[in-house]
Amino acid sequence: MAIDYSISVEGVDWAALIASLAADRFDNGRTPHQMEASFRSSYRCVIARDGTKVVATGRALSDGVCNAYIVDVWTQSAYRRRGIGRRVVEMLCQALSGQHVYLFTDDRRDFYAACGFVPRAIGMQRIVGEWLNNSSRR
Repeated sequence: MAIDYSISVEGVDWAALIASLAADRFDNGRTPHQMEASFRSSYRCVIARDGTKVVATGRALSDGVCNAYIVDVWTQSAYRRRGIGRRVVEMLCQALSGQHVYLFTDDRRDFYAACGFVPRAIGMQRIVGEWLNNSSRR
């Protein structure tokens, strides 16, 4: 079956997506409501489906001018090495022309390098309060 790519999140079963992420050890603890809010609040999302099953995701956060951040790039393990993840990243980047696009990875540098990203040795983080404990939690 052909993979269908969409920039719409309509029709996503968020609970099923989280179950797939958890089975693939890619779940970061968001509730279905938080996952949906994360995607709907993004500058651009890409959802790849095999039939009705979500097999890959990605989203970009951006100011629409000069800075963007790519997050939640995931391809289900059984679908990897078929160009699906690369297509998701390409579709995200198409909406980010002229912008500095940053992402974080601790284990897939080779994949992102093949997508045109170069390593950066800088970066810092801060969690305000307790991770995922905010008004989005339902």
